[in-house]
Amino acid sequence: MSAPRAWFRGVALAALCTACATVWAGNDIAGPDFGDHEASTEVRQVAQWVGSARDNDGLPFMLVDKVAARVYVFNAVGDLLGIDSALLGSARGDTTAPGIGDLPLAQIRPEHRTTPAGRFVAHLEKDVRGSSILVIDYEASIALHPLVPGSPHERRAERLRSDDPDEKRISFGCINVPQDFYESVVRRAFAGTAGVVYILPETTPISDFLRE
Repeated sequence: MSAPRAWFRGVALAALCTACATVWAGNDIAGPDFGDHEASTEVRQVAQWVGSARDNDGLPFMLVDKVAARVYVFNAVGDLLGIDSALLGSARGDTTAPGIGDLPLAQIRPEHRTTPAGRFVAHLEKDVRGSSILVIDYEASIALHPLVPGSPHERRAERLRSDDPDEKRISFGCINVPQDFYESVVRRAFAGTAGVVYILPETTPISDFLRE
């Protein structure tokens, strides 16, 4: 397995927590407001840090909470555009196996079917069928895209609607979201621009991950 990408450019956890009370530099607005929506402490901390450090470089950004199997999309100034459920890699883990992006799906071992954690610059592209996808990690073949039906026994649509995060571990590593959420939120936010996707770790504490 390859080591997790170092996000946050060496910022320590103390700086992350301090940033939670800091207004966005260069703007007259406070950090991201989740309103009445549920979000973990880690998601809120990372969102606040992104704003205070301007780590998104003036681009729209997305947070992927693998523990809760939820996706949060923000515009360039931190306005929350939408939240929805997601299907994720069936294997838990925060790294990718070397060369996995070059393998046919049938040759990817079950324990390697992870959704890697890290900071990624993402952009919209077309897949081989001409459908829109958000490419997250080109080398590892990780993308976010609308729900694909899969085999009937996988019950992907049913899993996506489930309240149980464990039910949402089914993919080879890509992130699947509802079609309407992809079109109305993701595709609109990333249209004509790159963006930053932060996939939070699930087996590595954020405090350790930030020190990578």
